[in-house]
Amino acid sequence: MRNLIISALMAATVIPGVATAQSYGELRRDRQEIREERRDVREAQRRGDWRDVREERRELRDARREYREDLRDRDRRWGRNDWQSYRSQNRALYSRGNWRAPFRYNSWRPGVRIAPTYYGQRYWISDPWRYRLPPARANARWIRHYNDVVLVDYRRGIVLDVIRNFYW
Repeated sequence: MRNLIISALMAATVIPGVATAQSYGELRRDRQEIREERRDVREAQRRGDWRDVREERRELRDARREYREDLRDRDRRWGRNDWQSYRSQNRALYSRGNWRAPFRYNSWRPGVRIAPTYYGQRYWISDPWRYRLPPARANARWIRHYNDVVLVDYRRGIVLDVIRNFYW
Protein backbone atom coordinates (compact mmCIF):
# COMPACT_ATOMS: atom_id res chain seq x y z
CA MET A 1 0.00 0.00 0.00
CA ARG A 2 2.83 2.36 0.86
CA ASN A 3 4.50 1.76 -2.53
CA LEU A 4 1.22 2.46 -4.27
CA ILE A 5 0.85 5.81 -2.52
CA ILE A 6 4.46 6.78 -3.21
CA SER A 7 4.14 5.86 -6.90
CA ALA A 8 0.89 7.84 -7.16
CA LEU A 9 2.58 10.90 -5.64
CA MET A 10 5.54 10.54 -7.98
CA ALA A 11 3.22 10.28 -10.98
CA ALA A 12 1.33 13.38 -9.85
CA THR A 13 4.53 15.41 -9.76
CA VAL A 14 5.89 14.07 -13.05
CA ILE A 15 2.65 14.54 -15.00
CA PRO A 16 1.38 18.04 -14.20
CA GLY A 17 -2.16 19.00 -15.02
CA VAL A 18 -2.40 21.59 -17.73
CA ALA A 19 -5.19 24.14 -17.91
CA THR A 20 -6.49 24.53 -21.43
CA ALA A 21 -6.79 28.02 -22.75
CA GLN A 22 -10.09 28.88 -24.31
CA SER A 23 -10.19 29.53 -28.00
CA TYR A 24 -12.35 32.24 -29.49
CA GLY A 25 -14.78 29.55 -30.66
CA GLU A 26 -15.21 28.17 -27.15
CA LEU A 27 -15.78 31.65 -25.74
CA ARG A 28 -18.32 32.30 -28.51
CA ARG A 29 -20.16 29.09 -27.56
CA ASP A 30 -20.17 30.18 -23.91
CA ARG A 31 -21.72 33.52 -24.88
CA GLN A 32 -24.32 31.66 -26.96
CA GLU A 33 -25.13 29.50 -23.93
CA ILE A 34 -25.66 32.65 -21.84
CA ARG A 35 -28.08 34.01 -24.46
CA GLU A 36 -29.99 30.73 -24.45
CA GLU A 37 -30.19 30.74 -20.67
CA ARG A 38 -31.53 34.33 -20.72
CA ARG A 39 -34.16 33.21 -23.22
CA ASP A 40 -35.11 30.34 -20.92
CA VAL A 41 -35.47 32.74 -17.96
CA ARG A 42 -37.78 35.00 -19.97
CA GLU A 43 -39.83 32.01 -21.09
CA ALA A 44 -40.16 30.77 -17.49
CA GLN A 45 -41.23 34.25 -16.38
CA ARG A 46 -43.91 34.30 -19.08
CA ARG A 47 -45.24 30.93 -17.94
CA GLY A 48 -45.38 32.23 -14.38
CA ASP A 49 -44.04 29.22 -12.42
CA TRP A 50 -41.70 30.62 -9.76
CA ARG A 51 -39.85 27.30 -9.36
CA ASP A 52 -38.96 27.28 -13.04
CA VAL A 53 -37.85 30.92 -12.88
CA ARG A 54 -35.58 30.16 -9.92
CA GLU A 55 -34.08 27.12 -11.66
CA GLU A 56 -33.48 29.02 -14.91
CA ARG A 57 -31.85 31.91 -13.05
CA ARG A 58 -29.54 29.45 -11.34
CA GLU A 59 -28.55 27.99 -14.70
CA LEU A 60 -27.96 31.48 -16.10
CA ARG A 61 -25.75 32.34 -13.12
CA ASP A 62 -23.76 29.12 -13.65
CA ALA A 63 -23.30 29.89 -17.36
CA ARG A 64 -22.04 33.39 -16.58
CA ARG A 65 -19.65 32.03 -13.94
CA GLU A 66 -18.26 29.50 -16.42
CA TYR A 67 -17.75 32.24 -19.01
CA ARG A 68 -15.88 34.42 -16.51
CA GLU A 69 -13.66 31.51 -15.52
CA ASP A 70 -12.89 30.83 -19.19
CA LEU A 71 -11.97 34.48 -19.71
CA ARG A 72 -9.70 34.42 -16.66
CA ASP A 73 -8.01 31.30 -17.98
CA ARG A 74 -7.50 32.91 -21.37
CA ASP A 75 -6.06 36.10 -19.91
CA ARG A 76 -3.84 34.29 -17.43
CA ARG A 77 -0.35 35.67 -17.20
CA TRP A 78 1.81 32.83 -18.42
CA GLY A 79 5.36 32.60 -17.12
CA ARG A 80 8.47 32.48 -19.29
CA ASN A 81 8.59 28.67 -19.53
CA ASP A 82 4.95 27.67 -19.08
CA TRP A 83 4.70 26.80 -22.76
CA GLN A 84 7.16 23.89 -22.59
CA SER A 85 4.95 21.25 -20.96
CA TYR A 86 1.95 22.48 -22.94
CA ARG A 87 3.91 22.13 -26.19
CA SER A 88 4.76 18.50 -25.48
CA GLN A 89 1.05 17.72 -25.07
CA ASN A 90 -0.18 19.84 -28.00
CA ARG A 91 2.39 19.20 -30.68
CA ALA A 92 0.11 20.02 -33.61
CA LEU A 93 -0.33 23.60 -32.41
CA TYR A 94 3.43 24.20 -32.53
CA SER A 95 4.06 22.51 -35.88
CA ARG A 96 2.67 25.16 -38.19
CA GLY A 97 4.49 23.99 -41.27
CA ASN A 98 7.68 25.15 -42.85
CA TRP A 99 7.88 28.89 -42.26
CA ARG A 100 10.15 31.01 -44.40
CA ALA A 101 10.63 34.73 -44.54
CA PRO A 102 11.99 36.84 -47.40
CA PHE A 103 15.22 37.24 -45.42
CA ARG A 104 17.75 34.81 -44.00
CA TYR A 105 17.72 33.48 -40.44
CA ASN A 106 19.40 35.61 -37.76
CA SER A 107 20.18 34.47 -34.25
CA TRP A 108 19.36 37.54 -32.17
CA ARG A 109 20.15 38.32 -28.55
CA PRO A 110 18.18 40.58 -26.22
CA GLY A 111 19.29 44.19 -26.49
CA VAL A 112 20.02 44.12 -30.23
CA ARG A 113 18.33 46.65 -32.51
CA ILE A 114 16.77 45.14 -35.64
CA ALA A 115 15.27 46.61 -38.81
CA PRO A 116 11.49 47.09 -39.08
CA THR A 117 11.30 44.56 -41.93
CA TYR A 118 11.99 41.78 -39.40
CA TYR A 119 9.14 42.67 -37.03
CA GLY A 120 6.45 43.96 -39.38
CA GLN A 121 2.81 43.34 -38.62
CA ARG A 122 2.74 40.26 -40.86
CA TYR A 123 5.10 38.48 -38.42
CA TRP A 124 3.20 39.32 -35.23
CA ILE A 125 1.78 36.45 -33.18
CA SER A 126 -1.76 37.70 -32.72
CA ASP A 127 -2.72 35.33 -29.89
CA PRO A 128 0.30 34.66 -27.64
CA TRP A 129 -1.96 33.35 -24.86
CA ARG A 130 -2.79 30.40 -27.10
CA TYR A 131 0.85 29.35 -27.09
CA ARG A 132 1.28 30.08 -23.35
CA LEU A 133 3.71 32.90 -24.00
CA PRO A 134 4.12 35.53 -21.30
CA PRO A 135 2.19 38.72 -22.04
CA ALA A 136 4.04 41.39 -23.98
CA ARG A 137 4.44 44.70 -22.21
CA ALA A 138 3.36 48.02 -23.69
CA ASN A 139 4.83 48.74 -27.15
CA ALA A 140 6.12 45.18 -27.47
CA ARG A 141 4.98 42.25 -29.61
CA TRP A 142 5.86 38.60 -29.97
CA ILE A 143 6.96 37.85 -33.52
CA ARG A 144 7.87 34.66 -35.29
CA HIS A 145 11.31 34.41 -36.83
CA TYR A 146 11.63 31.01 -38.46
CA ASN A 147 11.28 28.57 -35.53
CA ASP A 148 12.10 31.17 -32.88
CA VAL A 149 9.81 33.54 -31.04
CA VAL A 150 11.16 37.03 -30.42
CA LEU A 151 9.73 39.75 -28.19
CA VAL A 152 10.40 43.08 -29.88
CA ASP A 153 9.78 46.65 -28.78
CA TYR A 154 8.16 47.70 -32.05
CA ARG A 155 8.64 51.43 -31.46
CA ARG A 156 12.41 51.24 -31.07
CA GLY A 157 13.20 47.93 -32.78
CA ILE A 158 15.00 46.44 -29.78
CA VAL A 159 14.84 42.71 -29.06
CA LEU A 160 13.62 42.17 -25.50
CA ASP A 161 13.50 38.38 -25.30
CA VAL A 162 14.19 35.37 -27.53
CA ILE A 163 12.82 31.83 -27.20
CA ARG A 164 14.72 29.56 -29.56
CA ASN A 165 13.23 26.48 -31.26
CA PHE A 166 9.76 27.37 -30.08
CA TYR A 167 8.08 25.79 -33.09
CA TRP A 168 8.83 22.26 -34.28
